Amino acid sequence: MAQHRLSSSPSVGVVLGGGGARGLAHIPMLEALDELGVRPVALAGTSMGAIFAAAYASGLTGKEIHDLTVAALRDRRGLLGKVMEARAGRFTDLFAGFGNPLLIDPEVLCELLLPDAVAPSFEACAIPLTVVATDFYARNEVAFKTGPLRRAVAASIAIPGLIRPVTIEGRVLVDGGAVNPLPIEHVRAEADVVVAVDVTGGPVQPARERPPSPWEAMFGALQIMQGTIIEQTLAHHPADILVRPNVDLFKVLDFFQVSVIVRLAKPAKEDLKRRLATVLEQA
Repeated sequence: MAQHRLSSSPSVGVVLGGGGARGLAHIPMLEALDELGVRPVALAGTSMGAIFAAAYASGLTGKEIHDLTVAALRDRRGLLGKVMEARAGRFTDLFAGFGNPLLIDPEVLCELLLPDAVAPSFEACAIPLTVVATDFYARNEVAFKTGPLRRAVAASIAIPGLIRPVTIEGRVLVDGGAVNPLPIEHVRAEADVVVAVDVTGGPVQPARERPPSPWEAMFGALQIMQGTIIEQTLAHHPADILVRPNVDLFKVLDFFQVSVIVRLAKPAKEDLKRRLATVLEQA
């Protein structure tokens, strides 16, 4: 498709929401921006959305992000080795009463998994970026716009029970999805048109009647909570273009389903391209 971005075109801000492995559906949306020739003036991301927003704001293209992500997730042995390397505890801790030995240190994980091309700081990003985390004790949102980028992303992805909280300037921070899984308000004032990508998914009809496993219950409850927060967010800060890829069937940790998640997101990608191109052409 020909480029639609002109000097007189409205500015575009992009918001990438949290959703665990469902957030892999963000990749085709970033590719759509590139294919339209659209360069956002602002980006905001929470949790998994923060990872991809950080990469895109650093100057990586959607295709580069796609290729790097698929390559990393296809190397299951190498990826699992890096995850184990990022463990914050030891198995002996379980028996000593010190907590979960499989708890992951997100700062180590980000250093191991994020490509070198990701900017070291917000100030070094090619596109202004906001990353959202949650202050666990204050029970409120913390929005990072300056300072070390990887530490902010680490805080934003710190899923309770799986990834260790991050302490920054005396604040204990956990996953941003607990307070703001789709941070539209952080780009609303910066752009004429706001594109928001919600990957929390909708209700799922179970294959059979059975109670969820403990992991499914914990992560599923988080998704339900985030979906409720997003509906409230949209009531107060509606997006001009809201995109909801088909991610309902995937679990929070279905990262090895990357090819299927990306493929099923392609209809939403084409829909985004049509809608955004129309807005830019009409302007």
